[in-house]
Amino acid sequence: MISLRDTPASLHLERETRHLPLLTSALHGLQQQHPAFSGVARLAKRWVRAQLLGAGFTDESLDLVVAALFLHPEPFTPPSSPQVGFLRFLFLVSTFDWKNNPLIVNLNNELTVEEQGEIRSGFLATRTQLPVMVIITPQDRKNSVWTQDGPTPQILQQLVVLAAEALPVLEKQLMDPQGPGDIRTVFRPPLDLYDVLIRLSPRHIPRHRQPRQAVDSPAASFCRGLLSEPGPTSLMPVLGYDPPQLYLAQLREAFGDLALFFYDQHGGEVIGVLWKPSSFQPQPFKASNVKGRMVTSRGGELVMVPNVEAILEDWAILGEGLVQAVEARSERWTV
Repeated sequence: MISLRDTPASLHLERETRHLPLLTSALHGLQQQHPAFSGVARLAKRWVRAQLLGAGFTDESLDLVVAALFLHPEPFTPPSSPQVGFLRFLFLVSTFDWKNNPLIVNLNNELTVEEQGEIRSGFLATRTQLPVMVIITPQDRKNSVWTQDGPTPQILQQLVVLAAEALPVLEKQLMDPQGPGDIRTVFRPPLDLYDVLIRLSPRHIPRHRQPRQAVDSPAASFCRGLLSEPGPTSLMPVLGYDPPQLYLAQLREAFGDLALFFYDQHGGEVIGVLWKPSSFQPQPFKASNVKGRMVTSRGGELVMVPNVEAILEDWAILGEGLVQAVEARSERWTV
């Protein structure tokens, strides 16, 4: 007997070939009806990535959250400007009960009231099998395909907290545009949350000086990602020149079992690192599991614990030329 089983590759293929074209078409129609939609979506995604949380959310999941503001604006009318839409995005993220309710985005008004009631009933019955953030559409009524790979509960909770803190600040600044406030304040990430900060050299951040990319542009600019040869017009862009992303991929591959890495892909100068609490639990000595760990004696037994000093040194060596400094906040971790 032949049994069929989904694999990560098959699920990815289904998303790309079935769900994505349908979603793209529906969002295009929404943009035609509400011209402010694209501006709100760009602001929302830029803000999430500026908080170093972009890796936990797909573009499609954030697009759907923004779409809900236009399809279900009650008790308001649909946003007519990106600024108002962004305020409502922060309000929705910070107040929605993600644990006990699915966010139903009724694209093209295809779901009836009865069907939405059935979806909510099914959600409660299968809550433990669903992602922490559940977004339902007419073409995806059970699985929430755009949030299957993230966010984690911790990242979603962090996003909720940051949205709640940013909302009153942004409201005050928009109500008094001539005041001393700087709207970029809500886009600057709180760095005191992280155990380690890896500061990068702006010289090798290709998006750092691009318009509307970095939150805070540097005082001095550099020529990055270009090959220069003799001649008046000899500058040629180097495709794929993105050292921070390559460095980040290497960190996650080599040290992903010990820590989580957070970065703003739009010209961020710092990588935030959070140690995984489970990685600091003493483990029995095994010759096959000594990567990033050292042997010590606990209660007369040999156990392995993370060798933090060596790990930080490895990060600096791995990013030589790109990394300016590795700042350890030792009060936030113990071995």
